[in-house]
Amino acid sequence: MVTRDATWAYRDEFGDEFARTYFRRFGEGVVSSVGVGTYLGDPTDEADDAYREAIVEALESGVSVVDTAINYRNQRSERVVGEALREADTDREAVLVATKGGFVPFDRERPANPGQWIREAYVDTGIVDADDLVAGQHCIAPDYVDDQLDRSLENLDLETIDLYYVHNPETQLADRSPEDVYDQLEDTFTRLEERAAEGDIRQYGVATWEALRVPAEDDSYLSLAEIVSRAREAAKRANNAATHFRAVQLPFNVVMADAFTVEAQEGAEGAQSTLWFAHDAGLNVFTSASLAQGKLARAGLPEEVADRVEGETSAQQAINFARSAPGVTCSLVGMGSPDHVAENVAAGTHPPLGADAFDAVFE
Repeated sequence: MVTRDATWAYRDEFGDEFARTYFRRFGEGVVSSVGVGTYLGDPTDEADDAYREAIVEALESGVSVVDTAINYRNQRSERVVGEALREADTDREAVLVATKGGFVPFDRERPANPGQWIREAYVDTGIVDADDLVAGQHCIAPDYVDDQLDRSLENLDLETIDLYYVHNPETQLADRSPEDVYDQLEDTFTRLEERAAEGDIRQYGVATWEALRVPAEDDSYLSLAEIVSRAREAAKRANNAATHFRAVQLPFNVVMADAFTVEAQEGAEGAQSTLWFAHDAGLNVFTSASLAQGKLARAGLPEEVADRVEGETSAQQAINFARSAPGVTCSLVGMGSPDHVAENVAAGTHPPLGADAFDAVFE
């Protein structure tokens, strides 16, 4: 489990190599503001080897956040993260390990008949109630998430997962009303509060794609205020003194800046963006798609933005823009091969935009 003392020791080891605000507060400790993402890549042994080498190099170079999910690359990403944690010459307690549950994962390879496989492996065995499945592949019911958490602990070979996300809860809106989704989130949060009390997870949150960056009238919208309220109620139901809901994950980059520009969350003083709401609520924000899944590294940032952001390459500028946004704890970057690590980590040797300079981009 990540600890205060180990994260500060890691910061002392690497901090002088990076620019200001590279390490940022996470609870009582600190984490790097550039993190390893493990979503992209083929489910092959060759990709596993490249990921393992890249994660080890990143951990030994000043990156202390690793993000994955049980469904990424058919559970291979979680297993490779576990192997890299054991192999790296890095204190496990210095590393924030995050994973997610929600999408039904295959096991190593995509089956010839995915629907049949899911039915036989999950529905017929009673792990998933067919009524809880949406789009044939997504479930956030408490018993299912409980099962997925156990599998993730085994895949990662960890006693405690530092940050566990309910994965893309907005997927449920295809078949359910927002109120029904909030009710199910509260039930699942209650189970996660219980697992936190038992020491299986340290904190939890929601990882989203659309829900927290679209206007309130959008079909994919979820209210972060309501999610936080349900988490607080879940803590009471689990007899915990305070909620363990501490983080959100959402896409943010120069071409997907909705989490900053769309004022769809209702704050204490009126409508505000998700990033500002999360900041005011004391939530950690982890941004995904920092390179727009590689597009910004290839095409570069718009000229008017690139002229403002420091970095020697387009990828470094894109990373630095993402981690310049208010309230962002860490920006996740896919590092599926060792070739990407040095460039991505070096983004942290350049300072991010200051608040005024960041705001000026949108004026």
